[in-house]
Amino acid sequence: MDTWVIVLIVVVAVVLLALLALALAKRNRINGAKKREQAREHLQEAQLRGAQAEKERAAAEEQAARARRERAEVEERTRLAEQEAQQRATQAQEHASAADQLRAKAEKLAPGLADRHHRTPGDDAQPAGGPDQPSGGATRR
Repeated sequence: MDTWVIVLIVVVAVVLLALLALALAKRNRINGAKKREQAREHLQEAQLRGAQAEKERAAAEEQAARARRERAEVEERTRLAEQEAQQRATQAQEHASAADQLRAKAEKLAPGLADRHHRTPGDDAQPAGGPDQPSGGATRR
C-alpha cells in the first residue's frame, strides 16, 4: 500500500473522530441547556409551592389563634356565669336563712300562728260549689 493511502486513511479517521467529538460536545451542550431549563422550572415551582406553604401556614396559625381566643372567651363567660350562679345561690341561702329566723321570731311571739300562714299554693280554700259554680246571688226575671 502506498504511503499516501495510509496518510489519507489516517486523515479521514482523524476527521471522523473530530466530527464525532464535535457531535458529542454539541449533544452535551444541548443536554446541559435542557437540564438547566428543567432546573429553572423546578426552582420556579419550588418558589411557588413555598409561597403557597407559607400562606397555608399563616392561615393555620390565624385559625389556631382564633380558636384559642374563642375558647378563652367561652371560658370567661363560663367563669362569669358560674360566679353569678354562686352569688345567686349564696343570696338564696341568705334569704332562706332570714326567712327561717323571721319564722322563729314569729313562733316565739305567737306560737301556732306561723303554721296557719305557712300554706302551700294548693292549700287555698275554694267555695263549696267549686270555682266554676256560682255561689248564689240574684236571678233575673
